[in-house]
Amino acid sequence: MSSDTDTLVSIVTPAYKAERVIGAAIGSVQSQTHEHWEMLIAEDCGPDNTRQCVRAFASMDKRVKLIEPDRNGGPASARNHALAHAKGRWIAFLDSDDMWLPHKLERQLDFHRSQPGAVLSYTGFRRISDDASRTGSYISVPPRMTYRRLLGNTAIATSSVLIDRALSGRFAMQQTYYDDFACWLALLKKGGIAVGLDEDLMRYRVMDASVSRDKRRSALKVWRAYREIEKLGPLISAWYFSQYAARAIHKYRQF
Repeated sequence: MSSDTDTLVSIVTPAYKAERVIGAAIGSVQSQTHEHWEMLIAEDCGPDNTRQCVRAFASMDKRVKLIEPDRNGGPASARNHALAHAKGRWIAFLDSDDMWLPHKLERQLDFHRSQPGAVLSYTGFRRISDDASRTGSYISVPPRMTYRRLLGNTAIATSSVLIDRALSGRFAMQQTYYDDFACWLALLKKGGIAVGLDEDLMRYRVMDASVSRDKRRSALKVWRAYREIEKLGPLISAWYFSQYAARAIHKYRQF
């Protein structure tokens, strides 16, 4: 990759019915102290005015780019549409309802470059309420994650992730409920490591109607990921699931 793309961060943002929140996500990227980025927003054929909102931002800031799939395909498909247009060495993920603090990219890039062999990095964060009126407790992250550690962990928040494509090579999201979790596992399964920057750099919006708040359904999807995607046996799946569930309960015990 050229020196220009070596510092370029391609930000992948899937958006569906995001008219109410997409402006805050874009604004948090525009406020970054690291200014060499492109924000690839794949609007997944929603029924609202998300595309018009993104076009308005893009007309004023050429770094904001609207990706327009021709049919609804879900988050994994939208992320893959954005990835197909990414030009940077670095891939960051920011969901349409989340936000970054201003030093997020600068701090994480400096940190990631200081960690030889790290294919993926992630940061700490705080939750915010749907209307952003309430901010929760700080969610810290462990310093290092391997494939096996991640199987039983909930530490990697999607909107905190940064991937070095010089080490990962080409990758794509799988068509599965937790496409992000499956992607991180696939990258680490090949022997890569993930490193955690334990700093408060992201805001995770807890949407009132989010399907991820359905804990029973989420638990079932995690179990299926072990059995159907990772091809783990029932006993080892039960072992990792017990660790995953315990950490999830602890994580969501307080806002």
